Amino acid sequence: MFKMPEVKKISEVEWEIPKTGQMNVPGKIFASEKLMENIKQDKTLEQVKNVAMLPGIINASFAMPDAHQGYGFPIGGVAAFPVDKGIVSPGGVGFDINCGVRLLATNIKVSDFMKKRRQVLHDFKRTIPSGVGRGRKEKLSFEELNQVLEKGVEWAVENRFGKKEDLERCEENGKMKGNPADVSDRAKQRGLSQLGTLGAGNHFLEIQKVEEIYDEKIAKQFGLNKENITIMIHCGSRGLGHQVASDYIRAMEDKYGIVGLPDRELINAPIKSELGKKYMSAMNCAVNFAFCNRQMIMHDIRGILKRYFPKNKNHLVYDVCHNIAKIEEHLVDNKKIKLCVHRKGATRSFGPGRKEIPEVYRKIGQPVIIPGSMGTASYVLVGTKKAEEVSFGSTAHGAGRVMSRHEALRQFRGEKIKQELAEKDIEIEAGGWKSIAEEAPGVYKDIDEVVRVSHKAGIGNLVVRVKPLAVMKG
Repeated sequence: MFKMPEVKKISEVEWEIPKTGQMNVPGKIFASEKLMENIKQDKTLEQVKNVAMLPGIINASFAMPDAHQGYGFPIGGVAAFPVDKGIVSPGGVGFDINCGVRLLATNIKVSDFMKKRRQVLHDFKRTIPSGVGRGRKEKLSFEELNQVLEKGVEWAVENRFGKKEDLERCEENGKMKGNPADVSDRAKQRGLSQLGTLGAGNHFLEIQKVEEIYDEKIAKQFGLNKENITIMIHCGSRGLGHQVASDYIRAMEDKYGIVGLPDRELINAPIKSELGKKYMSAMNCAVNFAFCNRQMIMHDIRGILKRYFPKNKNHLVYDVCHNIAKIEEHLVDNKKIKLCVHRKGATRSFGPGRKEIPEVYRKIGQPVIIPGSMGTASYVLVGTKKAEEVSFGSTAHGAGRVMSRHEALRQFRGEKIKQELAEKDIEIEAGGWKSIAEEAPGVYKDIDEVVRVSHKAGIGNLVVRVKPLAVMKG
């Protein structure tokens, strides 16, 4: 049995694990009473405390409202380290590097879509490979893959799988600096056939309608209104990213060992070390693969929409990363310093004016996309200056699990879940009953409560709530 760390309530939506023992900073959790009850069910708080023991950590070890137990860091964990003398930890990024979400807005009326819903969803499932290990028949060459790893979405646009505006509406413009030579042949081999594929687990495509608008002005600037459908794409870097994480965890263990760590899963390397630099480079390559993966899926979606709705217009609202470590400037003790910010199952939530935000949104703040589960709402929020002050510009990334996949299979039946979704007028296509049961709405925290806490804490403000009409799962 693990010992639950002491946790103190600071406000309605903030909690603290006081700095004790080997902790270099306190732990800080954004949660309501209801969410804290969920969080206490596993080792999340212990992991928050362990992360607080890492060398060089700045301000606090954070957990977002959707936090739950992960590998090393909790999912929903955020931690920052100074670039000059800090560390980078693969456990603070995760195995699905740049698992993320993009949102496509369209001018297709909800009423028009509903007439063709089943056919469109079936075409999505037939066209876009999904499921564990599933790839495409057409493989990239190693040369093409290296270009994807280097260029991200830019490669897709150059090869006519997108348009210039898509680049301008992606975090990091869809590309981070990485050297494909730092990615192992094994990782590349796993990625050759997986570009433009959804994968399994919690990854999905979802066609939605805007159910509620909280901020008319910002919703309009994002191009979201109640008449038209939106499409959400949630996936990451597939087997390539997983292999990059595995390779560098092993390399860091071999070089630095695990002595002195509160948890061997928190293995790390100095950012400035050769191994630290190589990991950041390889991670960025996996980030680029994930960006491009979502772009290729969106390209297929656009093609399907054109067949069913020849006159439709659509635009990418934004593409956000979840599992990533980034070099960013933040104010610490009234000084701007460069930090390596780990966001593991957390979304960047920058407020107005940050240079990292695309020009089209710079005056209002970054779009923040927070998906729910397939039977519940998802949300679009906007980043805030307060988030930059209190959470290194971070907020939640989803609903957050409350039970394992094994437990979900014990409690739920896919056939029953499909029936319950149909009663809510939600169409679903999936790889099988097992994948539906594993992702049942009851497996997740209350997404409405997660975003309420984000809004109340000021780390991401509500813009719109969207409701699923049709869902495709791996």
